[in-house]
Amino acid sequence: MTIPSQEAADRLAIRELIDAYAHCADRRDAKGQMALFTEDAGFVVFMDADSPEPTQKLRGRDALAPVFDNLRTYAATTHFNGQSTITLDGANATGESYCLAHHLSSADETPRTIMIASIRYLDTFTKRDGRWLFAERRLMVDWTETRASTP
Repeated sequence: MTIPSQEAADRLAIRELIDAYAHCADRRDAKGQMALFTEDAGFVVFMDADSPEPTQKLRGRDALAPVFDNLRTYAATTHFNGQSTITLDGANATGESYCLAHHLSSADETPRTIMIASIRYLDTFTKRDGRWLFAERRLMVDWTETRASTP
C-alpha cells in the first residue's frame, strides 16, 4: 500500500503536534503549548472518562494559560505518548491518542508521591496556513494511581 506523500506529511505533522504538546507540558512552556491551538480552540477535561459531564470546559487559546501553568505545582512531569489514530479530511482531521502522564509531587510534600494518569485525547485538528493545530482537545482520564516516590 502506498500512502500519498501529502497524506504522509500531514500524518507526521499531526503526530509532531501531539508530541510537541507533551514536550511543552514537561518543559513548563505554557506559551508554547498554547501556540499549538487555534485562537478559538476548545479544551474539555473529563477527570473521569465515564462521566457524562466534563470537569472543565475552556474556550479560546488565552483561556488555556491557567491550566498549563498549573503543571508548575509539580516537581516534574513526564508524558509518554503511545498509539494514536488519525482520520484525515482535507484541512481537517480527528484523532485519538493515548498518554501515560507521570506527575511528581513537589519536594516539600511529605511523603513525596507520584501520580500516574492514563489519558486518552480525543482531538479535532485543523490546518491553517500550512500548519496543523488543535481545534479541540478532549482530555479523558481513564484511571489514576498515586503512590509513594523515592526522593
